[in-house]
Amino acid sequence: MSAPSSAFDAVTSAFADPMLLGESPLWHAEEGALYWIDIPGRAVHRLHLDSQQHQRWDMPEEPGSIVKHAQGGLVVALRTGMFHLHTGTGALSPMLEAPYDTARIRFNDGRCDAAGRFWCGTIYEPRDREAGTLYCFERNVLRDAHHPVTTSNGVAFSPDQRLMYHSNTPAHRINVYDYDLATGQTSNCRLLRQFDSDKSAPDYGGRPDGAAVDSEGAYWCAMFEGGRVLRLSPEGEILQEIRLPARCPTMVAFGGADLRTLYITTGRNGRSDAELAQYPLSGHVLAVRVDVAGRLEYSYRP
Repeated sequence: MSAPSSAFDAVTSAFADPMLLGESPLWHAEEGALYWIDIPGRAVHRLHLDSQQHQRWDMPEEPGSIVKHAQGGLVVALRTGMFHLHTGTGALSPMLEAPYDTARIRFNDGRCDAAGRFWCGTIYEPRDREAGTLYCFERNVLRDAHHPVTTSNGVAFSPDQRLMYHSNTPAHRINVYDYDLATGQTSNCRLLRQFDSDKSAPDYGGRPDGAAVDSEGAYWCAMFEGGRVLRLSPEGEILQEIRLPARCPTMVAFGGADLRTLYITTGRNGRSDAELAQYPLSGHVLAVRVDVAGRLEYSYRP
């Protein structure tokens, strides 16, 4: 078991400007670049690591997540549907209209499996019931997987693609499913880990948000309002904790040439002045070196 990190000094800011609510970090190995989004800032960002050249694409509405497109550019899950962002020209082309009430629901966290399906969940913004779900976007058709949630997050796959992880953030719960890559079907839902939901507790550790799986099959999870990232075993045991200079991490991604830099998006939107003083890098894209390499992300294949 790795020893927990108890200091902030190993964590650095990867980009100077803070986001309102950074999300969906995505390492693009072919470009040597890190992508991410700012949800309320309505933008997609790219940072080329060697040159430090930054580019921003403004969106007409809130993006929830991004994945690579096999034909170039990105798939962007916006509030009203799926779109293809042509990063060379900046053109945004519609792919599919959202099937839900866009006044109350929007797309959120997502990731591609090895077959090129884009698994993308939704957030039910009134947050008073589990009216969100997890969708599978496959060959330009959207299928409801019927996994009810309030806020869908944490979609990730084991290295052999036999397990799918999925969290319901307000419920403080991470589930794991058996996954059939050939058919794209999930089965045998069970609890990976249930976190304490008492936010008034002095040792409250946050709730599970976005995640990624490393090359050894461990699940790295951003703990929103917990100021930390956890590395969990496939059985849900905490293997490692990284403390952050931001209270609200939102998602993680492995990047760099050796896939051993963990990038962490964070939020500052709506946080108190006292919290921002205590957590000086709130809203920044953070970076920390880790011992175990991650895995390359798959692209959406239409």
